[in-house]
Amino acid sequence: MENFHLSLLDILIIVGETLLVVIIGLMAAGKIKRTTEGYFLASGNMPWYLIGAAFVSTSVSSEQIVGTIGATYKGGLAIANWEWWALPTYLLMMVFFIPLYLRNKIMTVPDLLNRRFGPACGAIYSFVILIGYVFVFLPPVIYGGSITLSELTGWNQGYVMAGIVLVTASYTLLGGLSSVMWTDAIQCVMLIGGGVIFYFVALDKIPGGWDAMVAAAPERFHLYQPPSDPEAPFAGLILASFGVFLFYQSSNQVMIQRILSARSTWDGIMGLIFSGFINIIRPLVTCLLGLIVYHWLDVMQQGPSLLPDNQDRAFPVALELFAPSGLKGIILAGFFAAVMSTVSALSNSIATIFSLDVYKKFIRKNAKDRELITTGQVSGGAALLISSLVAPLVGSIGLFKYFQTGVTYMATPFISVLLMGIFWKRTSYAGAVAGLIGGVFIQIMLALGLLAAGIQLHWLYVGAVAQALTMLLIAVVSLNTVPPAKEQIKPFLWRFSWISTLEEGAKKRSWWQSIKLWLILYAIAWCYIYWRFW
Repeated sequence: MENFHLSLLDILIIVGETLLVVIIGLMAAGKIKRTTEGYFLASGNMPWYLIGAAFVSTSVSSEQIVGTIGATYKGGLAIANWEWWALPTYLLMMVFFIPLYLRNKIMTVPDLLNRRFGPACGAIYSFVILIGYVFVFLPPVIYGGSITLSELTGWNQGYVMAGIVLVTASYTLLGGLSSVMWTDAIQCVMLIGGGVIFYFVALDKIPGGWDAMVAAAPERFHLYQPPSDPEAPFAGLILASFGVFLFYQSSNQVMIQRILSARSTWDGIMGLIFSGFINIIRPLVTCLLGLIVYHWLDVMQQGPSLLPDNQDRAFPVALELFAPSGLKGIILAGFFAAVMSTVSALSNSIATIFSLDVYKKFIRKNAKDRELITTGQVSGGAALLISSLVAPLVGSIGLFKYFQTGVTYMATPFISVLLMGIFWKRTSYAGAVAGLIGGVFIQIMLALGLLAAGIQLHWLYVGAVAQALTMLLIAVVSLNTVPPAKEQIKPFLWRFSWISTLEEGAKKRSWWQSIKLWLILYAIAWCYIYWRFW
């Protein structure tokens, strides 16, 4: 952008905050135990506040900031559902998944699939999720971060990509999950703090503020959208709470690994609640700025519109228009902190799955801790390199749609098998394998069939239909194959006692540390938002 300029103060802030992140990451790396659990799970010793901050920081990156601000610019407030619609999924996680993982001392999702069903299930997850991380998750993160800085500064995008990858790799590959978690916490503060300040500075530029924007285009300020809405149908969000959203939060290794590092079940659940409170204000950073840019360009007509296909430029345009010197540096430092956070989390999860569930199981079964750590470092670095080469392909599709569609299609078979395995004791090994393999074909055939018939169906509905058909396939195959042994499935079948004895044997805590108290407060805040903007 020709009119965009970074002052010396901006550059010093960006460099200073980036160096702070790297130094903290390297300090954390120096303190970890060089064991498998120490490197990949931070020795299972993470407190709630680090878990919550890391949970948010990992899920907010360039595809969230650039892509979601752009989608909000185009589609209105309903896009904020992708940020706010967390409570239903979080409740399902707290009740069903977190106790399951922590009670059984699960290290990876493939570990759970192996123990509940059999080795083929864990192997399928490992290979599919590794491909997904490298080709679906990482590329939009790297692309979004690099193209934004490239557009704003004129720097070569290839060099920017290399800088992001090398700086992140410097502490991630050395320190493992401990470095990732500590840097995530700092990056969360930088991102949310700078983003909230920027939102209110930008809103102050609009005569009449929020009320004026609502009055000018009231139809754009509702969270509820009808089932036929092409961007955020509310019915699709409800269905996704039991499908793709649940997969992304509860059985996606890069997210659940934060919970698996908890020092107690209490810390795991409180960390999730803490992330819920952060999510209340997160749309100020990742969504609502798009409404301000729309009002400025399309209502006040202070510049050329970005519609219909240039919405991903809304964030760079906002920086050019509304951010003064100093604040530009803070915002860009927080932006790249978010990019680094997600890149580091994904590369660490790739290293974990490849080392523990591929290398150790299929290549070197007798591999010791040092060899597994080295393997993780090499595989994590290789994944970053490959994803950087794939990243330019994202630009032709659009960040938000590329990421959301890719995750939805990948999630369906896995969440179907996990739900059936947790709630139905008759789910067999053969049924699970059929679900994982057949679910992919169901998803593909359904998408092709809709395309051939000329039916345009939102990807959330496609995912929900595919999930129902996959679960039906699992049930049919399970009923016609050998049932699993009771002793194998008993630890993994959900029962109410997991909740009633949630903190059994743990130290007694004060009333203000009650999980119920903070969950109720979060639920009240969440319900108010949906009442206010329905």
